[in-house]
Amino acid sequence: MAKSTFEKNGGYFIDGVAYMDCKVTGEPVANVGTDAVSVIGSHAVLQLVGMPKETKQAKPKTGRPAGWHWMAEFVDKDGNVFHKGVEKPKLKGTLSPTKVKPKRKTKRRSKEEILLARNAEKKAALKKATDKQKDFLNHNFGG
Repeated sequence: MAKSTFEKNGGYFIDGVAYMDCKVTGEPVANVGTDAVSVIGSHAVLQLVGMPKETKQAKPKTGRPAGWHWMAEFVDKDGNVFHKGVEKPKLKGTLSPTKVKPKRKTKRRSKEEILLARNAEKKAALKKATDKQKDFLNHNFGG
């Protein structure tokens, strides 16, 4: 049986899938087109080109607080007036800038503080139960 041009170029089939060895590393590359003459695998390309450097484009800060566009009325430091995020140019400069209260940060409790708080809650619940029991006994049996 005569070899096809794909097989003459070094291609072969495994379970009906066309393979060809990478010309740089020699690793098998799957799903190759049958008209391919040679292939270079992804690992070899990364070695030749190098890993791409991802640069994140930082959004420019507007100076407005988080959620300003959800406020019923917000006035920025330039005097621009916004009603639910929509600018109202007719009102520019008529109102004083909105005072933004900084968000209060909650301090993370340590495991010891959590256990102490839980113990205090248990003591309070136990005391409340015993007080109820005493009240019940005094009320019903005249103690």
